[in-house]
Parts: sequence; structure tokens; C-alpha cells
Amino acid sequence: MLLNANKKSVTCDLKSEKGRQLLRRMIERGDVFVENFGPGVIERLGFGYGAVREINPRIIYAQVKGFAPEGPYGKFLSFDMIAQSVGGSLATTGEKGGRPLKPGPTIADTGTGLHTAIGILAALYQRQFTGRGQRIEVAMQEAVINFGRIAYGAQALWGRVPPRNGNQSVLGTSAPSEVYPCKGGGPNDYCYIYTTRAGNHHWARLCRVIGREALIEDPRFTEPRDRFTHREELDAIIAAWTSERDKREVMELLGAAGVPAGAVFDTEELLHDPFLRARGMFVTVDHPVRGQFTMPGWPVKMSDSQVPVTASPLLGQHNEEIYGRWFGYAGAEVRALRDQKVI
Repeated sequence: MLLNANKKSVTCDLKSEKGRQLLRRMIERGDVFVENFGPGVIERLGFGYGAVREINPRIIYAQVKGFAPEGPYGKFLSFDMIAQSVGGSLATTGEKGGRPLKPGPTIADTGTGLHTAIGILAALYQRQFTGRGQRIEVAMQEAVINFGRIAYGAQALWGRVPPRNGNQSVLGTSAPSEVYPCKGGGPNDYCYIYTTRAGNHHWARLCRVIGREALIEDPRFTEPRDRFTHREELDAIIAAWTSERDKREVMELLGAAGVPAGAVFDTEELLHDPFLRARGMFVTVDHPVRGQFTMPGWPVKMSDSQVPVTASPLLGQHNEEIYGRWFGYAGAEVRALRDQKVI
């Protein structure tokens, strides 16, 4: 329901010859073919790039794999957490001296999909000039590596593998850069406060908001490097101020003063945020089985492409519509395919 909104669903058994014939007919008139089966599966089914390109030279053929197929791990399976591990994400996530931790968001799954979509869009645009399709290949490991560019900046800066720094930037150069406890004592009653290492302007504003202007000239905190060296003392000072206020008040006071600050919002708080509801970041759809269901919408706002969010389809819900419209199959023909377990 969360991943398949605004899609249509047809079913097709690729282990049957009739099912493969259906897919070949779809390939003939399709623009994009995407697959993310385990290594070698799509080729064994008879729909590798060479076979698909013979059917339709204009098609964009996109593949997502865990690892580069020709590499030493090319035959290995992968899921989000595996790709985050081998792509360097876990190595930089966690407390100092602690074990590696998997970040909460599905960086590898969602991130690889976004990389693939970018490649598909570029290929579709290029096809307008060449008339030819092409193959898009994205390895999950490599997508995660691309997300971790700042870690390679840290390695170049310090000449060593960047350690786990908790809530510090992976560069390990900024303070404050931490979540600070706020009034309430709940598991997410915190606010992240950050000041840039590219000057003192954020720091000076923070000192004024918390009523500690004298700290601006304190030799322990005069320059960004000094603040990072004395970050534990600095964190204690800020925490004493934040703990007397709730996280929204902390965020609002600092944000209004030009200090980067973000309350730690959980899924429940975000789901019921009135502004995000009004903006369409959360929408309510009518699902044929679940009924009304509220879920994240789409974050990209386009002036000429405002598409309403519709509920995810049931499996094979559009067999008659798609096969009928694409191939002229009557309802009886579709039902016959269903009875034969082709679809």
C-alpha cells in the first residue's frame, strides 16, 4: 500500500510460454523495462537485455542488483541492510567506540531506486535524439557509496578511516552538532542543534538566544576548532537550556534566530502534522480492502504536473483493463488466461 500507489497491476506467469508471450507483446510497445530479480534470474526466464532489445530496440532496460554483476560478489543476494553494510553506511553510523548501526531509512532500497529513475529519465531524453534505447544498471552497493561522499571527504581531511561519531557530522569538525534533551522526557523529546564550521555567525546567534553572550568571547569556544575540542563542555551548557523547554519551542526559538535546529519528530507526529496534511505530503486514499488509509504522498511539487495520489492496486486488479486495451482481449479471453493460471 505504501510503495505501489498510482500504479496498475497485471499478473503474468513467466514460467509458462503463454505468459512469456504476453510479456513479449508488452515489450513491443513499452518504453521502460525494469527488473530486480536475483542474479541471473531474468536471463534464465529469457528476458535478458539482448533478448528484450531484439524485440524493441527503443526500450530502456533498467536493472537493479545488489552488486556489480561482473564483480567478486556479483552472484550474491542483497537487501537494504546488506547494501548499507557493504556500501559504507554502517561503518559511519553509531556511537563513538560502539558497534556499527543500520540507519533507519531504507537508504539502499529507496536510494538505489532513485538513482535508477534518474538513469531512466536521462535515457528517455537521450532517446529523443538517437532513437535508441539503452541498458541502465545500478548496483545497490554503489548507490550507497555515492550517498557517502562526505565520508570520503573526512578520510581525505584526516588521513584515516572516519570513526563513528554518534550525532556529529562525519567530517568531525563541528560543534555543537548533537541532539539535546528537551522537556517531556519521552523517547523523542530531543532537538538537533548544529552550527556551521564555516564561521561564528550561527554560534553567536545561539549564545544570544540562550542568554549566554559571554560564551562568544570564551577562549574555549572562540573558533569552530575550539568548540569541537571542547564539545563535551559545550553540550552540557546547551543541554541545560534545552531541558527546560519542549522540543518545538527549542526549534522555533533557534530557527527564528537563524540557528539550524530540528526537533526529533516521530512518525505519529509527522502523520498528523496539519501543514504537511494541507500540503499533500500526507494523503488519505480509499483502498478496496483496507478502506481509508493515510500515507506519505509525493514530495516533488511540479507546477504543471499535479497528479492526485490513488490507492495501490490489488494484485492483478487491472488484468482485464490492460490486456484488453493493449491487446484487444475480450473479458472471456482474460478469464480463460486466468483459468489456465497464465495470469
